[in-house]
Formats: sequence, structure tokens, C-alpha cells
Amino acid sequence: MRIQLAKQLLDRQIVDVDGRLVGRVDDIAFAVDEEGYPYVDCLLTGQAALGLRIGGRIGRIMTAVADRFTDDPPVPPLRVPLTQVDRVDSVVRLRCAAADLPPSPVESWLRRHLIDRIPGANRASG
Repeated sequence: MRIQLAKQLLDRQIVDVDGRLVGRVDDIAFAVDEEGYPYVDCLLTGQAALGLRIGGRIGRIMTAVADRFTDDPPVPPLRVPLTQVDRVDSVVRLRCAAADLPPSPVESWLRRHLIDRIPGANRASG
């Protein structure tokens, strides 16, 4: 069966097992098995992955902005192993919770330096 990976995966939303948004598929990482055949290893999400995919000046700006909002640049993309993908339909559905994936460095920085400083930000709404 032949599939067009870019058409089937790129720019689709990624949602966890509970339906929470994880991000969008910004790029695809390949690996090569011991027999020399390439396979999809991970889906990449984040500004670094998107910046590299877009390339050029705009891509470099996107990556620089992501790096600015982290404590430890350069920001690596979030790697979602293909083994965690349950199915692909209008979105990429994972078989794990978003909390089981590594946190986004940009989101972590924004939470520590901006969101947590808002009065009442740590209280649940209800």
C-alpha cells in the first residue's frame, strides 16, 4: 500500500488519548532499520521542527523566537514515537496521555515566567 506521508500527516493536529491537544505534526523523522530500509520513527512538533521544514529566513526567525523563550536553547522539537500513534483520521490520535510526553520547552518557559505570575493562575476554574 502506498501512502503520501506529507499529505496524510503534516499539519494535522495531534491529540492524546483523552482528546487534549498536543500540537500539530510539523515534520516527520525517519530512521533506517538494520537491513537498510527507511521507516517513520517519530512525528515532530514544535517551532523548531516547523522552522526547519519551512526553511529560509522565516524558518530561522521561527526557530530564533522559540529559542528566545527557553532556558536552554536550542529548542529541540517534541518527538512523538510512532509507537504512540493509535490512528490517523482527521487528527493524529495517540494511545498515551499528553502528560506522558516530554513537556514543550517553550510552554514550560512561558508557564514559569509568565502564566504562573498571573494572580490566581494556579487555581482551577470551576
